[in-house]
Amino acid sequence: MRFEEFTAVRLPALLRYATLLSGDREQARDLVQDVLARALVKWGRIGAVEEPYAYVRRMVTNEFLSWRRRRRVPTVPLDEAILGGLEPVVPEREDRDDLRGLLARLPRQQRAVLVLRYYEDLTDDEIAAALRCRVGTVRGYASRALATLRIELATMATAEANR
Repeated sequence: MRFEEFTAVRLPALLRYATLLSGDREQARDLVQDVLARALVKWGRIGAVEEPYAYVRRMVTNEFLSWRRRRRVPTVPLDEAILGGLEPVVPEREDRDDLRGLLARLPRQQRAVLVLRYYEDLTDDEIAAALRCRVGTVRGYASRALATLRIELATMATAEANR
């Protein structure tokens, strides 16, 4: 598979994945752009692997996790007409923004585990390989993240019921 074919097919999925990880569309676009620029240079090797998407997704995950060591650089949103329909597809729900906000409050590793598990539908073994950690660590991150989300959702529900 050529790099151009890969990006034509997988760019929307990579953008959605990066948006869920970062919680910010502009940061997700920067993240994917940086990763694809590096992937193009190594495409001879990446294109030869059995699943190039899994390899590039891992690159996106690693880049996202390493961004915590960098300063945040302000971004300027692009005009939607320029993007040509590459906007990530997110289900229309009233609580979407609340859930995104809750995910954004989680530590990066926990957020990455939840996105890989529930959005990318990976097993614990596959997540451990992607994050380069042990399966027990993946389960611990998932458990803590879900417990935090349950508490936050219960608090939100109680606050709304008291209105």
